[in-house]
Amino acid sequence: NNNEEGQLLLAAVILTGAGKSFCAGADLSAPPNPLHQSSDLPHHLQWNPVHQMSRVGIPIIGVVRGHVITGGFELALACDILIGSHTTTFRDTHVKFGLAPCWGLSQKLTQRIGPGRAKIVSFSARPLRAERAYEWGLLDELIDETNNSSDGDDDVVLKRAIELSANIASNDPLMVRRYKRAMVEGTSMTLQNGLQRERELGT
Repeated sequence: NNNEEGQLLLAAVILTGAGKSFCAGADLSAPPNPLHQSSDLPHHLQWNPVHQMSRVGIPIIGVVRGHVITGGFELALACDILIGSHTTTFRDTHVKFGLAPCWGLSQKLTQRIGPGRAKIVSFSARPLRAERAYEWGLLDELIDETNNSSDGDDDVVLKRAIELSANIASNDPLMVRRYKRAMVEGTSMTLQNGLQRERELGT
């Protein structure tokens, strides 16, 4: 539900992997149908995670550690904010396996780090380590995990995401959602139209 009033009880979504990695991409032994993945038909879009993420009106914080590969890379780019650790490694292997990106990687990565750097990442299919990803603006925060505790509750990257979520929750919830809309919609507009959209959402 993308209704603003219906989401006022939520401050943010934190998306992370269940194990040591965020997401290593699709199972290539049984790859998804690319026609379905890139389809705009409603019965295909309902199973498209990136499309569904685009409908979320609150900030999505991606906690990305370990491998963030191809389809997982596209999921990460669908987040509003990316927080990682020194274990984080991005890799786009579409060209390596003769696959076309279906969830926006060719456009979103260019917007995020610039066309030249995006071409290096995608055309080479080589890993992009955390430090360089942070330097290029792909990672928004790079957390030092060397001071982790050893009591089992040692996820300082996730703790930072929870802390950021609490910061977001302390602000006006309706304006956070409207601010996100202005920022997201503005990426596909001219500056003049984006400023007009900002004024519309502020009223």
